[in-house]
Amino acid sequence: MYSQNGAVASKITYMNKQVQINPQTQLANLGEELNVPFLKLLGVRFLSAEMGKGEILLALKPEHTNTWAVAHGGVLLTLMDVAMAVAARSGDPSDRSVVTIELKNNFMQAANGILRVKADTVRRTATMAFCEAKLYNDQGEVCCMATGTFQYIKRLPTRDAKGERVVNEDLRSE
Repeated sequence: MYSQNGAVASKITYMNKQVQINPQTQLANLGEELNVPFLKLLGVRFLSAEMGKGEILLALKPEHTNTWAVAHGGVLLTLMDVAMAVAARSGDPSDRSVVTIELKNNFMQAANGILRVKADTVRRTATMAFCEAKLYNDQGEVCCMATGTFQYIKRLPTRDAKGERVVNEDLRSE
């Protein structure tokens, strides 16, 4: 069901009344925004990254859907890629970045609502991570599964608010 602003809506009970709230309201305090322009545009929320595991979610909006009013396959594939990259990075003691080398996805059923992706690193070598992920709809049903291969690379410099290149120092050893 869609709310007035077009977002997929949910109903909750508040003070003994059924109240309709949109996912952006629900997600405002859940997880955090990833600092990647494309993922900010989509509205992807980061939930966790630890010990080779990663979890993200996305509340679908009408602009994320295809002509059948379900999640576009490109959106689903992006979510799978991001969650596995988060998992790969979280298992690397050197805290390097990753690039996707290979990605395979199986679409099992249409996806709607608030989508959650859970990813695991199956194996890690000195230069590569091999990951798998499952995407769940808000009923807990698996909508697609993916595997991916990621290559570790030296963390690239980023730009600060002034547009100047900066490299984040690794302060873990202090």
